[in-house]
Amino acid sequence: MRSTFKLILITVGMVFLNFIPLGAQIQESYTKEHYVLAKDTLKYRLLLPHNFDAKKQYPLILFLHGAGERGSDNTKQLIHGSELFYKIGESHPAIVLFPQCPANDYWANATVDRSTKPLSLSFPLESSPTKALTLVMGLVETMMTKPYVNKDQVYVGGLSMGGMGTFEILYRKPDVFAAAFAICGAGNPEATETYAKTIPMWIFHGAKDDVVAPQESVNMVSGILKHGGTPNFSLFAKDNHNSWDSAFAKPELIPWLFSNSKSK
Repeated sequence: MRSTFKLILITVGMVFLNFIPLGAQIQESYTKEHYVLAKDTLKYRLLLPHNFDAKKQYPLILFLHGAGERGSDNTKQLIHGSELFYKIGESHPAIVLFPQCPANDYWANATVDRSTKPLSLSFPLESSPTKALTLVMGLVETMMTKPYVNKDQVYVGGLSMGGMGTFEILYRKPDVFAAAFAICGAGNPEATETYAKTIPMWIFHGAKDDVVAPQESVNMVSGILKHGGTPNFSLFAKDNHNSWDSAFAKPELIPWLFSNSKSK
């Protein structure tokens, strides 16, 4: 009788495991980590490729979240984008970093006026990077010292505030990245001169965005073109600020990203 009851419990347990939400499985696949620089700490999540082998080399992807995912729980930053990179693990194995920006900081050194809609934004070139972005740059540099990271295939992408951070980190570290994508972001068009010709970009925005004006991305595309670059640009006619849903649904995005290498 006991063995029968034990068998029932095991069966029920296995059935229950099969019904764990995909989101929970994805979150568990991203391990909780932290990076320390001097007295400052950056919390981040790390996704290693399926069947990770430290003797092999893998591309490195840095993803920067939006302002709504700031905090200290080391979890909210996985809300957008983590599922995409988890699912492409078999076809495009990579090491993925999801840092979390503290609630009182920002990825980009930006002046943000929230009294207007869309936001009024400016990005002074002479300003130093924020503490959060300084930590992110240190994290990427540290990861690039690992023998299992392919230094010719380091990518960055982000949405909203993370899109702004993407433009800024390219400006500050133009020799690091092989390609980048920015979703509903903004930046200083003149800063594109440092990377326009050398870093392939794909820029996305929603035409109805009332948080970060689509003109912000148009301006960045114009800046890249002015300085000799040839960016991809997707403007989604029906999207508001959540244009990341349409961007992540683009089947060409990941193959395009991985097709770029500094060695080519």
